Amino acid sequence: MSKALEQEQLKDFHINDFQHHLVSWFKENQRDLPWRLSKDPYRVWVSEIMLQQTRVDTVIPYYNAFMRQFPTLEALAEAEEDQILKAWEGLGYYSRVRNLQTAVREVVEHYGGVVPDNRKDISSLKGVGPYTAGAVLSIAYGKPEPAVDGNVMRVLSRVLLVEEDIAKPSTRKIFEAILYDLVSKEDPSSFNQGLMELGALICTPTSPGCLLCPVREFCRAYDTGKQNELPIKSKKKKQSLKHMAALIVRNEAGEVLIEKRPETGLLARLWQFPNIEISEEQSLEEQFSQEYETSFQIGEQVQHVEHVFSHLIWNIAVYEATVSGRPTGGQATRKWIEVTDIEKYAFPVSHQKIIQKSLL
Repeated sequence: MSKALEQEQLKDFHINDFQHHLVSWFKENQRDLPWRLSKDPYRVWVSEIMLQQTRVDTVIPYYNAFMRQFPTLEALAEAEEDQILKAWEGLGYYSRVRNLQTAVREVVEHYGGVVPDNRKDISSLKGVGPYTAGAVLSIAYGKPEPAVDGNVMRVLSRVLLVEEDIAKPSTRKIFEAILYDLVSKEDPSSFNQGLMELGALICTPTSPGCLLCPVREFCRAYDTGKQNELPIKSKKKKQSLKHMAALIVRNEAGEVLIEKRPETGLLARLWQFPNIEISEEQSLEEQFSQEYETSFQIGEQVQHVEHVFSHLIWNIAVYEATVSGRPTGGQATRKWIEVTDIEKYAFPVSHQKIIQKSLL
């Protein structure tokens, strides 16, 4: 974004008054959230990674439990991967916690256990993008750095009447450039959190609560009646649909067969029940026998699970099955376990639903 365009966006905008109204409102109305009890950069960092694409109410118990289990950078750096996946179980987007641990280990090894306090170094860490870097630097270190997420883009689209598609990376750069001028130099922590809080509580995606807004007098969209038209956001591609079948397989000892997902890709290295994408050309028995090199006796369907990803929908039919003897299942990533031990393993949400309804 050119400096001229940025200046045009902020022309006649009362920056100091806007900052004062927003920061004052935030200090009086901020929610009581556990990660706001400390300015510890590690805790701020963990909370920001958890909050990506996840609701605040969902994150709170996960954050508290995670901090009890891994209270320091060193504790997380030394943890086994299965431990962190189990602690993250149900939050989704598991690459986030793997990247977090990788980055934390680098901080311990190369930065003496101190989270970097500048954008260049913190941005070099695995999984730390422009938003996370800005959030940690401003909230934990009080640096006047922009932190642009969906809430912030929505608020500023309306306040400054920015009619650019917020789904485009170029639009995020527009807001980052604007925020370098707009962010409070005196209290960047409260300013950035105030923008996020305003987007979460008042300047919501639909039916924004303009009459309650502390910065309504500065809002160009409100002045022109466009608050419900902004932000402009192009629609995502339609999700593809996969029809799957999953088996709860028991052997003669009453053990259950589970397997580890591949090393890379969707839900990498989590555990799951044996499953396949259904083909209409063969019976279930034939398909599972070919995939698992074992002959299963498949019973009736016991459950249906639908799980929605951002780009994909799994439609899973769940069956009980038995197998003679105690076969190995053909691969080292498959194992037989006692049902009472199932809670020791991290499963994706779709397979947690199977555990809760059809296994326990």
